[in-house]
Amino acid sequence: MEELIQLDQELFLYLNNLGSSTWDWFWVFITHKFASIPLYAFLLYLLYKNYGLKPTLITVVLVAGLITCTDQLANVFKDYFQRPRPCKEAFISQGRMLLDYCGSYGYFSAHAASSMALAFYLGNILKQWYKYALVGLVFWAAVVGYSRIYVGKHYPGDVITGMLIGALLGWLFYKLQQYLLKRFS
Repeated sequence: MEELIQLDQELFLYLNNLGSSTWDWFWVFITHKFASIPLYAFLLYLLYKNYGLKPTLITVVLVAGLITCTDQLANVFKDYFQRPRPCKEAFISQGRMLLDYCGSYGYFSAHAASSMALAFYLGNILKQWYKYALVGLVFWAAVVGYSRIYVGKHYPGDVITGMLIGALLGWLFYKLQQYLLKRFS
């Protein structure tokens, strides 16, 4: 286990130090949860355009449940494992910390989980009308996940775990959405 933690710290420092002051503003913007609002609004428009009102409402209610699920599960993991974030460790002086607030524990990244969950959920729904929706949304979620490393908030292991859990939950909620649409639409 110690070797895995050491590898995660080394990979964190490598990826975190790839940054430059020229791009810091971009990654700080990407990592902010409100930066994705235009994308969410566009996805809501696409859902309504292709589904109509009732299926869109079912889909949006499930989005709320999905985000709640990923956030609360991340909190349970953080409280259980109590793994300090890299920005709380002494070695952060060898890396880059771009945000003032750090938070206590970081395993696993709720940002990475939520963005990947939404990517899998909405990407699977929209791919019937838009061929590359799933690929594009997974790419977006990976960028959000990397931003957490770039700004100094999470280890790569936190992000990868969050993405895997998010993908699983997104797929499960997609299956639930398909069932509910058949039953209530």
